[in-house]
Amino acid sequence: MLDSAMFRVTSSPHIRSGETTQRIMLDVIIALMPALFAGVFYFGIRALIVALIAVVFAVGTEVVMQKVLKRPVTVNDLSAVVTGLLLAFNVPSTAPWWLVAIGSIFAIAVVKHCFGGLGHNFMNPALAARALLLASWPVRMTSSAFLAPGADAVSTATPLALIKGGMSFVNGAPVAAAGEVAGQALPSIWNLFIGNVGGCIGETSALALLIGGLYLVYRGVISIRIPGVYIGTVAVLSFILGGFNPYYPIYHVFAGGLFLGAFFMATDYASSPMTAKGQIAMGIGAGVLTVLIRFFGAYPEGVSYSILLMNVATPLIDRFTMPKKFGEVKKSA
Repeated sequence: MLDSAMFRVTSSPHIRSGETTQRIMLDVIIALMPALFAGVFYFGIRALIVALIAVVFAVGTEVVMQKVLKRPVTVNDLSAVVTGLLLAFNVPSTAPWWLVAIGSIFAIAVVKHCFGGLGHNFMNPALAARALLLASWPVRMTSSAFLAPGADAVSTATPLALIKGGMSFVNGAPVAAAGEVAGQALPSIWNLFIGNVGGCIGETSALALLIGGLYLVYRGVISIRIPGVYIGTVAVLSFILGGFNPYYPIYHVFAGGLFLGAFFMATDYASSPMTAKGQIAMGIGAGVLTVLIRFFGAYPEGVSYSILLMNVATPLIDRFTMPKKFGEVKKSA
């Protein structure tokens, strides 16, 4: 006797994954922990306080917005926690609490819920909040970010700011070539890799971010396509525009927010392309924009704006890379 369930007709999808939003977000939180530990190690307890403030205001805003909009409260899916952590990683450890709070509120209330909630935001909420904070309080978001880590912290320029005007060599060691920082020694490649440099909380340790990113790839949460193509594009173009100096791709890959953006923000499900070709296109586009901003723009970092611009272009990318439906007939003119 045939099972009647075999003849039931339902709408797609017919095959569902066992993964839940909560499980995916928990994996992202786990992947962010090495970078958070590195931030606390280098910048002190202040980094942890900033992260906690960002998460608390993000979660609180999520609850308030869902209550106001009469939607089910889904704060236990952990998406607001992820947004709060990513925002904290994009601000300096010296940021005042109110600045962090404003960023979290804007990310959740405006960028996420004003466009329909989880899965409907057309750009990454944490990056949009960073752009707002940078435009509104540039001094607090930049000058205070140049606090070198360590107990005896001193104000210093970030590695990307040091090489903005070019690079020269003194006794075989790379130094900044122009501007107010001319002659200042660049951090060693090892310090750059492990995170012993100045910058935002989540922009220091490339090693910690790489560990977290590879964990997400291993868990199947993200594909290596966007991060791999993005980082590769930045490496190749910075090598060419840097006059084929091998130091340029090393510093442009390991310094700044490239690893943070490539693994944790450019791969956001809602604001990145759905197809493999589209993801490759996004990686290339974000890489090109990042290098152009870093080399020719007034701001030494370009990751945030490059990803936001590609987020806006995502619907167009999906339109031209989406495979044809099975059995689709070409429309007549």
